[in-house]
Amino acid sequence: MSQLSKSEEELMDMLWKRKKALMKDLVESYPEPKPATTTVATLLKRMTDKGFISYSNVGRSREYYPLVKKRDYFSKKVNGLIKNFFNGSASQFASFFAQETDLSKSELEELKKLIDQEIKRK
Repeated sequence: MSQLSKSEEELMDMLWKRKKALMKDLVESYPEPKPATTTVATLLKRMTDKGFISYSNVGRSREYYPLVKKRDYFSKKVNGLIKNFFNGSASQFASFFAQETDLSKSELEELKKLIDQEIKRK
């Protein structure tokens, strides 16, 4: 699976939230200053070509919808990050994540609880 650019990811996130949307609704979702309709159209075309989204015709408009689940996309992205930046070592990644992000003690405890649950599940 190819990657999305930052601007494509932002647009994809809008689609994941809405589940399906017309281009005019997507343009409206952007904060001011809104991008040009042609810019959004270009992003939608690239994302369609990459296989992330598709559309169905609704009258004279296209209704876009995601083909990839958000969880699947970010799972691949995080796994790629671990592979490329941490030599495939999940523990190196976890160590970096725990030390370099500004997590509170309660957030770290919540993470530990999630990890403990996952250990029991396996």
